[in-house]
Amino acid sequence: MASAFHDRVLPLAGSLSFRDWSGYYAVSAYESHHEHEYNAIRNACALIDVSPLYKYRVSGPDAVRLVDRVITRDATKLAVGQVYYTPWCDEDGMVIDDGTVTRTGEETFRWTAADPSLRWLTENARGLRVQVDDISEQVAALALQGPMSARLLRAVSDVPIDVLRYFRAASGRIGDVPVDVSRTGYTGDLGYEIWMPWSAAHDVWDALTEAGRAFDLHPTGMLALDVARVEAGLLLIDVDFQGSRKALIEAQKYSPFELGMGRLVDLGKGPFVGRKALVEAGRRGVRKQVVGLELDWTEVEALHEKVGLPPTAPAAASRVAVPVYRNGRQVGKATSTTWSPTLKRMVALATIDAPHHATGTSLRMEITIEAVRHTAAARVVATPFLNLKRKTAMPMEGVGSG
Repeated sequence: MASAFHDRVLPLAGSLSFRDWSGYYAVSAYESHHEHEYNAIRNACALIDVSPLYKYRVSGPDAVRLVDRVITRDATKLAVGQVYYTPWCDEDGMVIDDGTVTRTGEETFRWTAADPSLRWLTENARGLRVQVDDISEQVAALALQGPMSARLLRAVSDVPIDVLRYFRAASGRIGDVPVDVSRTGYTGDLGYEIWMPWSAAHDVWDALTEAGRAFDLHPTGMLALDVARVEAGLLLIDVDFQGSRKALIEAQKYSPFELGMGRLVDLGKGPFVGRKALVEAGRRGVRKQVVGLELDWTEVEALHEKVGLPPTAPAAASRVAVPVYRNGRQVGKATSTTWSPTLKRMVALATIDAPHHATGTSLRMEITIEAVRHTAAARVVATPFLNLKRKTAMPMEGVGSG
């Protein structure tokens, strides 16, 4: 299917490099290489079509009760104009999916998900005075990310950008189009997501790209986004973890604690799906943990030198899982690996078995050179790998700062 912006992105995608995202055409990279697009995220501003996200409107007198019943965070504390990033779990406390929930009104929420979630929401809505509507094809969305994104939004909209805090949302207009803007994103940088009527998507795109010339705006695809999200330590479903409903075996399932999302679990709030199991999981401890790894690049260089090859940093992030070892025994797998152009390091997100996931633990990660498998030293490090102050700072304070 074509997203709301397909007619705009197709002429710009000189690479003709597309991929499937939830049944939609998504640009992998506009040029033959995604370097300029990555640099736009980190040094200027990038425009990313995120319309393929699943989107739901939850409304009615019991809307907050449904949200609170499903997510692991306390929805009663979510203020109008505030956004939660949150997982939601099955009855066994295993994560089904993660996404954002925005309270757009006293009795209205906008919910985004990576996987279809309508059936799960409606099943849990039984007995409640609440309406759940799939608005995935009614609401288009753009991510505007990078240090110049606030300046561009100020130039084209009447949204109160100067007072819009991290994980908050506000309404306004871009030209004649009503939009909601949330201070959210998937890059670990200063950024916003813009929500608009599907039918008016072209008008918003045109306004942003015309004004964006002054701010070095670049339409940006999935390859650059993948590098940025790994640097930011952000997980991708079906790559870094499996949703419990699609998992084929128990080992593929994860609790929020195992995903490093324990801070997003409020066991002190009222009953919610999976709470009993999560209380027990909190007592029992984790069997595995998603962590960050940093590879020893000097050792990677030496391995290349032995076979007479210059070391080359991979241009794109890898989503191929590779084994991770400790003392010759496999203790996990690296699921997303990338060279960080900003940090000048090779980093990875990995699932590591207990008790080998503590920060500072020395491990070895498999790498392949000329079809021969080797291992290189890797160390468990805290995420995010790249933690920019401007991500959370007010834009007047944060633009241009690291």
